[in-house]
Amino acid sequence: MFLTRYSRQKPLELSRHLTRHLSSSSSSSTTISTPSKLHDYYSFKPPPSLSPNPENPNKNFKKKSKPRYRPPSSLDAPKKIHSNLPFDFRYSYTESSQTVRPIGLREPKYSPFGPGRVDREWTGVCAPAVDTKVKSVEEGAEDPKLEEKRRIMRERIQGLPLTNPERKALVENCHRNRTKRQIQLGRDGLTHNMLNVIHNHWKHSEAIRVKCLGVPTVDMKNVCYQLEDKSFGKIIYRHGGTLVLYRGRNYKPKKRPVIPLMLWRPHEPVYPRLIKTTIDGLSIEETKEMRKRGLAAPALTKLAKNGYYGSLVPMVRDAFLVSELVRIDCQGLERSDYKKIGCKLRDLVPCVLVTFDKEQIVVWRGHDYKPPENVGHLLTHRELFDNSDEPVSGVEGHDYSG
Repeated sequence: MFLTRYSRQKPLELSRHLTRHLSSSSSSSTTISTPSKLHDYYSFKPPPSLSPNPENPNKNFKKKSKPRYRPPSSLDAPKKIHSNLPFDFRYSYTESSQTVRPIGLREPKYSPFGPGRVDREWTGVCAPAVDTKVKSVEEGAEDPKLEEKRRIMRERIQGLPLTNPERKALVENCHRNRTKRQIQLGRDGLTHNMLNVIHNHWKHSEAIRVKCLGVPTVDMKNVCYQLEDKSFGKIIYRHGGTLVLYRGRNYKPKKRPVIPLMLWRPHEPVYPRLIKTTIDGLSIEETKEMRKRGLAAPALTKLAKNGYYGSLVPMVRDAFLVSELVRIDCQGLERSDYKKIGCKLRDLVPCVLVTFDKEQIVVWRGHDYKPPENVGHLLTHRELFDNSDEPVSGVEGHDYSG
């Protein structure tokens, strides 16, 4: 505006007005730089940030330098994990027996928890809880006091027993139509890492449904015992292979036990042969003849893959009342699976294993067979946990009454 205003004047007058305007603007700038008079009129003191020369309050403050990046190295010794669980760590608690001693190892004693991660020594079969200096499989039997410690811990966590209405409510909440939370227990049985999965589910619900299928279902009593013994929970419902595992009244998720995870599956040790060249008490010719007759005998039943085999032991016992040889058809099953089934039949029936040829299990009742009188170690198909006459609808949609 200033230039358009004086554009028609003479050059001398224009230059005179320009110098006058510039001098006035410079004088105004000098007045602005003078100290403010706000404090005199309004008793206002400007903050240090608005002062012409602000003072830094943190004069002696020095920024900490970041440590130099150091890549991770396997030479660094990690801190060992300590667990107070009073039992030996095994890969599978239901499919391994402490009474049968292995005759060798298939690999060196590499700990499946990782090198130096756990303060327990791996013996090739387990990580014992007591003696951490065990160097061989034969040493380090389980401390008899460990079972008493587990019982005390379980009673402290469980607290007062559940009433019938509380048990019914928990079972109803675990119905398959209400929740999809479920733990699958398969051919490996109750593994060590599965304990951590159970505690993860117990964070969100008081009870969890466990579905058991495959080889472990031959001995369901052992499965139920190991679940309660290793997780310190309580089974409040069972129908076939379906269980409901309750965590306890005094269970606190923030104080859950430390369970180190296995990073890989260890190789199974070498055990004695199940099928011998000759059966005890028979000659070679009699053994061969018995195997031929066993394979030609009619099949007692055909096992489905990943099925429920809880009624197999009573079936074999009943069949031995009328026949000395029993054949079980296992076509479609893994060889390791029906070998484990045969081993369980040998201990539970009891009987003598004859052959595993052609995907068949042939067992012999032996000389002077007498049916076992005490069959209390077997569980019924459905188990009651209360004394009320009112039925409870189970997680499978069946009636809970016997």
